[in-house]
Amino acid sequence: MTEGFIRGIYVAPAKGAGVMGHQKVSLRAGKGIEGDRYFSQTGKNRSHYKGQPDWEITLIESEVIEAFNQQQGHSFHESDFRRNLVTQGIGLNDLVGKSFIINNVSFYGVQLCEPCASLQRRLAVSILPELVGKGGLRAQIRGNGVIAVGDRLTPVEKI
Repeated sequence: MTEGFIRGIYVAPAKGAGVMGHQKVSLRAGKGIEGDRYFSQTGKNRSHYKGQPDWEITLIESEVIEAFNQQQGHSFHESDFRRNLVTQGIGLNDLVGKSFIINNVSFYGVQLCEPCASLQRRLAVSILPELVGKGGLRAQIRGNGVIAVGDRLTPVEKI
């Protein structure tokens, strides 16, 4: 597996709020990104997949966004896709069911983050079926720490 890096970090402070870009954010295991709407105990849409929480952090590949814009004739900004981390240089689908590290913080890829009707309404264009299987990754945060734009994302190889 290859290594990638974090190209963008985005947080929505409340349900329905626009996302705000950050150069770095603090993470807490089992809680999420400090300042994100899902961090508080009152965060809506806290979901689980096969017994694993899948709402703590979401990722999407910058290459997917660029290809979507080019193929569909759009010019959406990476923040428009409402994922917390925008990556470059790594296939996120390969991280489902696997651990990875960003700046010494451990993560676990729970499941794909498929595009939803809410995102389609926000973008006001067709994203289905174009982004099915390409919408990103839902992951757990398994350690506390700070991550920043430019940090490396490294898969943990099992020996």
